[in-house]
Amino acid sequence: MIYAIARLTVTNPDSLAAYRDKAGAALARHGGAVAAASKDMEILEGKPDLPDITAILTFPDRAAAQAWINDPDLKDIHALRRGAGGSDIYLLG
Repeated sequence: MIYAIARLTVTNPDSLAAYRDKAGAALARHGGAVAAASKDMEILEGKPDLPDITAILTFPDRAAAQAWINDPDLKDIHALRRGAGGSDIYLLG
């Protein structure tokens, strides 16, 4: 299993709401899932720029995560997330 971190800064809540309606099925298509997501974060150390929402995603492996982000059939769904504001996603490990 591999994890991805998604950091979202929301400037368009309507686009985010539309994305949320479709995100779970899009992730599941490639074996992914949301392990945790929250608007409430507590800084334990340092002074990071906190996003509005952080999510931890799981995928069976790196190839599945890359297939999800590069799936041409999911282009419109990814556009909803990107249209919601800033979107940074990175894999761990």
